[in-house]
Amino acid sequence: MGLVRSLEATLGLFMGLILITQALPPNQSDSHQDFVDLHNAVRAEVGVGPVKWNDTLVDYAQNYANQRTADCNLEHSGGPYGENLAEGSWEMTGKEAVELWADEKRSYDYASNSCVGDECGHYTQMVWRNSVRIGCARAKCSNGWMFVICNYDPPGNYYGERPY
Repeated sequence: MGLVRSLEATLGLFMGLILITQALPPNQSDSHQDFVDLHNAVRAEVGVGPVKWNDTLVDYAQNYANQRTADCNLEHSGGPYGENLAEGSWEMTGKEAVELWADEKRSYDYASNSCVGDECGHYTQMVWRNSVRIGCARAKCSNGWMFVICNYDPPGNYYGERPY
């Protein structure tokens, strides 16, 4: 009887550790402050105010990231928020994803309010003047890739409108 209780207690502790481990970001150096700081640095370059971390958006982002782990496809959630997605065949950090989106600045032409030669929609969402809250998450996919998502509230990228 004592052995069974000991095994049950050990199994319970083990299962608890699994749940805790899965709830933590795969890369502990990848904090929410990394996401916020990088966004705010890019926004400051064009005179747009800062964004703040929002737990409702984090929950939404993490839930969707978890849904993508089976296929890691870059399909938008279709939810009520603005959204940037990234994937990497390595343990892509949030910092790396945000840097990829920020690099699209070179393709954005403010005068024509359009992308020139390449994609720039991730960048324009990052600097959308009305977006003031973000929540981001990461999840490791079954193929070993990393899925990264940031959600923005209020959303941006409205056709014909300038981001700033």
